Formats: sequence, structure tokens, C-alpha cells
Amino acid sequence: MTTIARMQRANRGAQFRAVRLHGADPALLDPFMGIDHAWMSAPTFPPHPHAGFSAVTYLFLDSGSGMANRDSQGNRNLIEPGGLHWTAAGRGVVHEEVPAIPGSTTHLLQIFINLPQNRQNAAPFALTLAPQEVPVVQRTGVQIRVPLGSFGGVQSPLAPPTEVTLLDISLDANAALALSVPAGQRAFVMPINGRAQLDGEGFGLDDLGAAILPIAAEATTHRLTGQAGGAQVAVFIGAPLHQAVFSNGPMAFARQEDLIAATAAYQRGELGQL
Repeated sequence: MTTIARMQRANRGAQFRAVRLHGADPALLDPFMGIDHAWMSAPTFPPHPHAGFSAVTYLFLDSGSGMANRDSQGNRNLIEPGGLHWTAAGRGVVHEEVPAIPGSTTHLLQIFINLPQNRQNAAPFALTLAPQEVPVVQRTGVQIRVPLGSFGGVQSPLAPPTEVTLLDISLDANAALALSVPAGQRAFVMPINGRAQLDGEGFGLDDLGAAILPIAAEATTHRLTGQAGGAQVAVFIGAPLHQAVFSNGPMAFARQEDLIAATAAYQRGELGQL
């Protein structure tokens, strides 16, 4: 049965507003650790560390600006509207993203994805996907962008360290889509604009509702429908890692001693600087 979970608002002044889906229980979204659906129009977060997991930024096509991305590994790039950037933090990196055009609003997902324990202390690296490289699937009244994973026989060109699917789906009013979830995988749907139904359960950005599906022993198919006025949703699918999570906020590891070591390394300046 579909569960409608309530998202939380997280605003910082006039330049940043977000709705967040974060589970108090790490198993709720596993292998995802949390998602921020955000609008940013000015630099909001100073350079900050990440370690033990991946920080992924996806910009929606209606974003008024790209996002300037940089990290202490020397990566510098512009995330364009419709594009995606994946920072696999591994044993640690210092990272910053700001709107490329001051005063123009970026519309984005900030997705935090756990790393398998055997990759949590690996060297950090980055993956980038340009907007034109994102596969697009068309159905009657429905458009599906596939920045991560696969849908309808098309596959994203990215091969990330944690195998997950991200779908950016736009539905006309009353248009329906069959959504398949592999056996044993977690799936949930976050509203971006408007209201939708998943297996008859309504949810939308106006009531801060996100639809979470139970993990099933066999593959399942679900009906996603746009309601009056249409809807845009983000679908997340992934196999749980079933790892312990020890976190201090910007860092998260499966072992407490690894979290302590990464925190100390950052304090000593060993993760680099921006």
C-alpha cells in the first residue's frame, strides 16, 4: 500500500527555499539518505565537506540559471538546466555550488545517496551529465527524462557508484503511466509541480505529500496519473544497502570510527580547500 509521507519546509532567507524528504529512520529511503527540492537565487551555503556518501544535483529544465559547481579535487563546471552532477565524496571532499547568474533562480533537486561500505573510503570523484545527454521517453500525455538508471528500454549514460534510478516525469491532466519497480527495491515519488496520484493515492506540492511504496519480494507495477492541471514528479528507485548510518550531517559512514576519522581529516585540512 502506498504511504503518503509529509515533507518539511527548509528555508534560508529570501534566496533559498526548499521542501525536504528525509527519513528519521535511515531504512525509510535506503539507499537514498534524503532529498531537497529547492529554489536558490544567491549563494547560500559556504564551502562545506562531504564524506562517506554521494551528493547529486539535478537541475530542472525550467531553472532560470545554471549552477556553478566546484570542489577541492579541482573540478569546476557549470550544471546547466536539465543536467546532473554527481559528487561521490568517498573519504572526503570540500564542495560548493552557487547560481551561475546572481539573482536568477535555480530550480533543483539535491539528492543524498549512500555509498556501499566498501566504497566509502575510496578517493572522491565527480560525474557530469549534460542536458542533451539525458534520454527522453515519450508516452501519450507523458514525458519521462532519465538522468539516472533506465526506463522504457533507454538507459542513462552515467554509471554511478550506487545504482539508482531518477526519473523526471511530466504528466498532462488525466494522463497515466505504468511505473515498474524491480523486486526488492525501494521506490518513492516526490511532487515537483501540481498534483498526481499513485495507485489512487493523491499527493502534491501544495500539501507537501510524497508517495512511498513498500518494498516487495516480486517486481510490481504501479499506476501514476496526473490530476487536474497536470503534474511534474520525480521518481526515485534503488536497492537498499542495509547498512548502519553514523552521521554528523555533512558526513555519513557505516562505521563510527570512519566518521570520526573523516571529521578529524577535515579539521586538519586534509580534504583540501576552496
